[in-house]
Amino acid sequence: MDTVDPKRAVHQINQRLSLRKPQAEALRRLDTIVTDIDPKKDTDVELARDAVRATYGNLADADFGDFERGFPSVCFALATGVGKTRLMGAFISYLYMIGKSRNFFVLAPNLTIYEKLLADFQPSSPKYVFRGIEAFAHNAPLIVNAENYEEGRGVRGTDLFGKEGAIINVFNVSKINSEARGGKSPRIKRLQEYIGESYFSYLSELDDLVLLMDEAHRYRGTAGARAIEELKPILGLEVTATPKSVGAKSQEFQNVVYRYDLPDAMEDGYVKEPAVGTRANFDPKSVSPDTLEKIKLEDGVHYHEHVKVALETYARQNDVKVVRPFMLVVTQDTTHAGQVKDYVESNDFFGGRYKGRVAEIHSKLKGEESDENAQRLLNIEKSGDTDIVIHVNKLKEGWDVSNLFTIVPLRASASDILTEQTLGRGLRLPYGKRTGVEVVDTLTVIAHERFNELIEKAKEENGVTRKLKQVTIGEGGDVAPTKPVSVAAPSLVDQMLSQAEAKTKPTVTVTEGESDESWVQPAPQAGGLAEAPKPFTFNTPEEVKVARTVLDQVLPQVSKQVRSIKDLNDPKIVEQIADTAMKVAAQDPDLFSSVTKEQAVAVTTELCKNFVERTLAIPALTITPQQQVSFGFRRFDLDMKAWNFQPLSRELFVQVLRTEKTSIISGEEEGETASRLEDYIVARLIDYPEIDYDAHAEILYDLAGQAVAQTRARFPGDEDQSLSVVRGHAKTMSESIFSQMKQNMWREQTNYRVSLSSAFGELRPQTFDTAGAGFIRDFRTPPDQKQDIRKYVFTGFARGCYQYAKFDSDPERKLAVVLEKEPGVRLWMKPGPNQFKIFDANGAPYQPDFVVETNTEKLIIEVKRLSEMTAPEVLRKADAASLWCHIATKACTAQGEKPWSYLLVPETDVQENFTISGLIAKHTRIPDADLLARYHFEDLAPATTE
Repeated sequence: MDTVDPKRAVHQINQRLSLRKPQAEALRRLDTIVTDIDPKKDTDVELARDAVRATYGNLADADFGDFERGFPSVCFALATGVGKTRLMGAFISYLYMIGKSRNFFVLAPNLTIYEKLLADFQPSSPKYVFRGIEAFAHNAPLIVNAENYEEGRGVRGTDLFGKEGAIINVFNVSKINSEARGGKSPRIKRLQEYIGESYFSYLSELDDLVLLMDEAHRYRGTAGARAIEELKPILGLEVTATPKSVGAKSQEFQNVVYRYDLPDAMEDGYVKEPAVGTRANFDPKSVSPDTLEKIKLEDGVHYHEHVKVALETYARQNDVKVVRPFMLVVTQDTTHAGQVKDYVESNDFFGGRYKGRVAEIHSKLKGEESDENAQRLLNIEKSGDTDIVIHVNKLKEGWDVSNLFTIVPLRASASDILTEQTLGRGLRLPYGKRTGVEVVDTLTVIAHERFNELIEKAKEENGVTRKLKQVTIGEGGDVAPTKPVSVAAPSLVDQMLSQAEAKTKPTVTVTEGESDESWVQPAPQAGGLAEAPKPFTFNTPEEVKVARTVLDQVLPQVSKQVRSIKDLNDPKIVEQIADTAMKVAAQDPDLFSSVTKEQAVAVTTELCKNFVERTLAIPALTITPQQQVSFGFRRFDLDMKAWNFQPLSRELFVQVLRTEKTSIISGEEEGETASRLEDYIVARLIDYPEIDYDAHAEILYDLAGQAVAQTRARFPGDEDQSLSVVRGHAKTMSESIFSQMKQNMWREQTNYRVSLSSAFGELRPQTFDTAGAGFIRDFRTPPDQKQDIRKYVFTGFARGCYQYAKFDSDPERKLAVVLEKEPGVRLWMKPGPNQFKIFDANGAPYQPDFVVETNTEKLIIEVKRLSEMTAPEVLRKADAASLWCHIATKACTAQGEKPWSYLLVPETDVQENFTISGLIAKHTRIPDADLLARYHFEDLAPATTE
């Protein structure tokens, strides 16, 4: 690749990645540093340090004194929510474009961030960090990680085949900086467990390796620092929101070359605005402390319900996913937390409407969160079934969610409230940027007794709106979940080829706890249904390399050129595949130059035959709308599940801390009384320019009538309460109704062009974690405790595309038993991450439970609890999947492939005496007729064989 002038590279990256102001400044400073010190393997570290110190040693937004490592390493301290991952992408793009490096090593502190980084470095990700970078447009960086570095797909495999381009190593080293217990040596073995000593040595010998440290404060311990030194990079780039080491004796970083703090992010609009709320004209001293707490909780709920509907309305209006908010109540101790929980779930608190929607989270371990509690907190962002979270004292670092909008601190001082433990947890923007809708962009603290004190304290020099003191947002938990045993599960074809490569059975290594190894490849259990796959007949190393080239490099491209996976048995196509493999070989004559054309064809024929037999072909479809549509409104039932408006006899007064802007949420509006309650809502609806009262009066009063009926049902016999709710919340109700009206427009039939972009996909290797070697068992044997099923890995399958599988519930395991016994089932699998996703109406990805191929058709099967069968989210995914099956059938049957069907099966119907044909007859879901009416398949464009 031709190198680019550094200044031009900075300009191009700024434009192509649309960098935010702090990201652009960080990139500019990297350019200056690289120009000044010209990092190389033999760089004089002392001279480089002096050069950087001369520029960044005495700036208001930098604090550089030393690299603090044996190689040049600088830190960019950016507040959480600004975009550190995109910044790392910009750094890599810059160093590659100017020719400084093509080898990068990215450290992730824990499994969650590791998986996020892997996803963001994939071109298929909507958050792909290199999107728009011309240098990577046709030659995306090779991503090497814990799952593929040993499989011939890593750096060594790339060099072997002569591929050029950037190589990014991404590894989870969350334990690397943990000091050993019991006087043992520092725990640096985690790094070796993931990448292996020989590969580690290979990396350390590279003359252009650049090290990027995400959450850099995790790599300051003795063990972590020592392991990083052994990598011998030419340059270290550290990113963190908290530039100080962890632990009781934390030290500020000395190598910060750019600091962009939380107050800066607030002013520039990259995080929510913190606000404080109270009752208008209310004297908190006029009531007892217990009564004050109840008032704050009630007003917190008022505001929370206001936010809930506003968020749903915003999502409907802008066709984005709905954010389900929750309210955080911070208590003093576990006793206090229990008392609060009892009260908010009692009939005395809004008639018991929040019973079952309250989560009490606390840890008995002083000073740290347990892994279990941290996971419960994280799930709140996804589940949407919790309105109130009660937590003891301050939330610890490492829990940053985007759906926290209301905080009610009980018995807390102003200083405690204005800290990252309280405010910082909820400052992330739900959509990644300010929306311009005040409620969506604001985090509000309900603090009646501290209102004025908070306002004044926020104005201080060290206040939240000026410069935060001791801000540590973004710091993750110190202890990552332990995984004593990991199981590698390649596809059966990949497994067969690996066996041919090894010439012997795979080595079985089982290690638990603190032993030196943690990777396990267990052998099939005796007595299972499965027999070991028959080995390939080719035996020479050269023939095996031909097969590996075909499987890893040629077939992924061929999938886009053939009409059906069955074409891989066509002798002409097999010959083309063999020719392509030989062309790859020609790039490196030492690879398998001794293989003849006839041998290559024979090897390819055998590999393709097994690939067709053992691969469940899932097509990749492209659906493109061909015309704009006109619309109108049709009658529908309002979705009011999120509506829980309460009568407001008092006004809530809210003031944004930074801007001091105020707003009032009023329970009762002034003005004339309408003749009927529906008039309040209709009067608001007709303000929308899209609504013509004369044309839509009937549906307007129908919808307003539904809203009034729901309100009266909640306050039976109390018309004053109903009046207070409707009159006080008519504006919010009308916003919600109009957003739903837009979702229920009639549309002219839309023509879609459906093309088959690929006939089948790669069966990617999967990796499973279990609680130990004793948790690997035959799939016909249920777990000892059914609630522990996620701890197990099951094996013994005859018809699975993989030798191993994990199940989320015992009914899923039972379905596997049915699939294995059913004579008509040919293949089945549980798709792994990024293997097969369908996007629902909200654009959210949906990964099906099972994909099955029978002798006559292909199935997507979802197993759900009976109570979840009618849940909106389940039905939305079912609609998307059944529509996908309809489209796939249209596209695939034209190529002689089997039709697709979607089954939504309650777990009560998954019994070992049931049959697949019985489930198909009972639970096949047909796409909604109105939905299908929008699809006109006028142009099926299958791929063509070249």
